[in-house]
Amino acid sequence: MSSPARGVGLKVGIVCPYSFDVPGGVQSHVMDLARALRALGHSVNVLAPAELPRDESGPAGLPDFVTPAGRAVGVPYNGSVARLTFGPMAYARVRRWLAEHEFDVLHLHEPIAPSLSMIALAVADGPIVATFHTANPRSRALTTFQGVLRPMLEKITARIAVSPLARRVQVEHLGGDAVEIPNGVDLARFAEARPLPGYPLPGVRTVGFLGRFDEPRKGMDVLLDALCALPGERDDTRLLVVGRGDEAALRRRAGSGLADRMDVLTSADDRTKAAALRSMDVYCAPNTGGESFGMVVTEAMAAGAPVLASDLDAFRRVLDDGRAGVLVPTGDPVALATALGELLDDDRRRAELSAAGLARAARWDWPVVAESVLRVYQAAIAADPRRPSAARSRESAWRRFGISSGRVGESVRQPGPRSAESTAPVGDRPAAG
Repeated sequence: MSSPARGVGLKVGIVCPYSFDVPGGVQSHVMDLARALRALGHSVNVLAPAELPRDESGPAGLPDFVTPAGRAVGVPYNGSVARLTFGPMAYARVRRWLAEHEFDVLHLHEPIAPSLSMIALAVADGPIVATFHTANPRSRALTTFQGVLRPMLEKITARIAVSPLARRVQVEHLGGDAVEIPNGVDLARFAEARPLPGYPLPGVRTVGFLGRFDEPRKGMDVLLDALCALPGERDDTRLLVVGRGDEAALRRRAGSGLADRMDVLTSADDRTKAAALRSMDVYCAPNTGGESFGMVVTEAMAAGAPVLASDLDAFRRVLDDGRAGVLVPTGDPVALATALGELLDDDRRRAELSAAGLARAARWDWPVVAESVLRVYQAAIAADPRRPSAARSRESAWRRFGISSGRVGESVRQPGPRSAESTAPVGDRPAAG
C-alpha cells in the first residue's frame, strides 16, 4: 500500500504524556510510531517527560528526535502509577517546543491525562490528531474532568482509538467518535532477536511473564498459583519474569520451591525484552483486566512464543478468538494450570501456535500501521479548522483518504480546501489581547 503522504515529507510533532524514564506501552507506541514515520521519509519530533541531561551532550538513551520536557512525578492514574509532567515549567516548555517547530500536524497521545498532551491541546492550534489508549471506563480523570475536558477536546481535528474498548470509552465519556487504528509491533525486532544467553535451557520448559508483576491486574498471583497447581512433577519447568516490581517480595510469594526455578529481569530494554520473549516455550498473560489492546500479547506472537492468555476482550481480539493462542477463564488458576500443562507437554501444538501467532502479528507490523496513521494525518490536514470552507464536507475529506466516515463520526472538525503541501503549520495560539 502506498502512503498518501509519501514524498511530501510531513513535519509531525508527537506528544507523549508519560515519562520516557520508565518503560510503558504508550511510550513504546510513540517511539515506534516516530521511527516508522521517519523511515517513510517524514520529519518527526517527540516531546515527552524525561530527566534533563547533566551536560550538553544530550540525554542518555534518547534519540535526537526526542525533546525531553523535564522531570515527571508519579501519580495514580488508570489503575496504575503514571509518571506525568504538569505545572508552569511544563507549560513553558510546551509553548517553546511549539514555537521552535513548524509542524504540519500535531499528534497528541492520551490528551486527557494531566500532562504534556493536555497542555499542548490547550495552547496549540491547527490540525491536531489525538490517540486514545485508555480502556478504563471508571477512570478518575474521566469522571473528575469530563465536563471541563469536552470543550477543549473540540479542538481535536481527528481522533484515533487503539482498540474497540478505547473507542467505546472515548465515545461514551468524551463525546464524538474515533477511527480504530491498533498499536503496532516491530515485527523484525522480535522475530529476529536471539534468545537470552544460556537459553533455551537443556531439558527445561520456560514459562514467561512480562509486565509490572506487583500490579494486581497483571495477574502474577494467578500465574504463581497456577504453576504451583501444575499436575505431576514439574521440576523441568522454569519461570522467566521480565518487568518492574519488588523481586524479593515476588520470590517470597512464589515459595522456595518455585523461587529456585525463577529468573527475574527487573530492568530490560527493548532488545532484552525481545530476547526474553524468544526464550519462552510458553508466554503467559494472566491479566485480570484493564487491557485496551494487548500489546504484550502481540509482541509475544511476533517473537514466535506460543501464547496462553486470560479470556479478556482485548486478548480475544488479538488472538483471533483463540485461533492464534489459547484463552482461559480470567482469574482462574486451575484452568490456567490445566491449559499450561497441556501446552508444555505438546511440542506440536506449541509449534502450531507459534506459526499462527507470527502470521497474526504481521497485520500489526509498524510500516502497515504507520500508513493508516498517515491517512488520518492527511485527512486532518485537509480538514484544517483554520481554513473553513463550504466547498468540501467533513466526510469528503475522510473519503478522499480512504477512511470510513461511519467509523469516524465527530472526529473531524470543519474541513478546509488546502492539501498537505500548502497547509499552514501547527503553531502556538496567539495570546489574548
